[in-house]
Amino acid sequence: MKKFHKCFLLVMILTVTGIITACKDSNEGVSGSGNQNLSLLTGGTGGTYYPLGGQIGKIISDKTKANITPQTSGASAENMETLRVGEAEIAFSQTDIAAYALEGTEMFDGKPIDNIMAISSLYPETVQIITTAKSGIKSIEDLKGKKVSVGAPGSGAYINAMQILEIHGLSEKDIKGQNLSFDESAEGIQAGNIDAAFITAGTPTGAVEALSVQNDIMVLPIAEDKIQALVKKYPYYAEDTIPSGTYKINSEVKTVAVKAMLVVTKDLDEDLVYEMTKAVYENTDQITHAKGKFLTAETALEGLGDMEVHPGAAKYFKEKGVSK
Repeated sequence: MKKFHKCFLLVMILTVTGIITACKDSNEGVSGSGNQNLSLLTGGTGGTYYPLGGQIGKIISDKTKANITPQTSGASAENMETLRVGEAEIAFSQTDIAAYALEGTEMFDGKPIDNIMAISSLYPETVQIITTAKSGIKSIEDLKGKKVSVGAPGSGAYINAMQILEIHGLSEKDIKGQNLSFDESAEGIQAGNIDAAFITAGTPTGAVEALSVQNDIMVLPIAEDKIQALVKKYPYYAEDTIPSGTYKINSEVKTVAVKAMLVVTKDLDEDLVYEMTKAVYENTDQITHAKGKFLTAETALEGLGDMEVHPGAAKYFKEKGVSK
């Protein structure tokens, strides 16, 4: 009987030890197990930030000790303000808007944001001036007197719209401006409530794709001389082309683009930012969004201007032989 009790006790000890070991092993690498919870600010559901942010957030959550929660937002300018007050740690932004935040210019006039740093630039964000064939609008000059969405209040699209109108000798006073999100802009054009919309996002943009299902889309071109004038005055722009076939258009359209980027609060741990950066750029094959093909370590520091790169991200890119 004593022998039975000893054997039973030994079996119980081995069983419990095995369970504890198994639990320990299974918890290692499980997202959220002792991880740091972080918020990733994206944009509206009709743009590019939101779906791409979901995929990037999943990669980081799966591969690091950060548990990422993507959040919808009013995009670039709103994201910068949210980082300022410490209500999030990571955000998407246009490179030009992040620069304005650091400088305290444009929508941040006199109120610079000093707690942000870059992780990397991501892909070109194309300025798309959308209308329909039935609108009769064929040029940017034709927008005069029309109902035009110039982007959500505090958005990068709004600043882009004002600068492009300026180069064409127009201002907000010359149009009937509407402050709408990308989804609202598409719905407004569909319903006939507005005539055109400025949308700054990676192409193809979900809201415009949805609009193209029932409408013949037109993307207004920017003439070469206007592009050069814009780039000279606002150097964050670069010439871009929307390919034929996008939104079922039958010829390519010349326009301009800025860069999308990831911004982080500067007090985020260096090792964690290193691991997050490494996770994203070494698992780009897991990004199914069309803009995933633009995410490469070799181009990750392009278009950042004078913005400082977080030491954790800089460490990773240095290992890859990439510097500003």
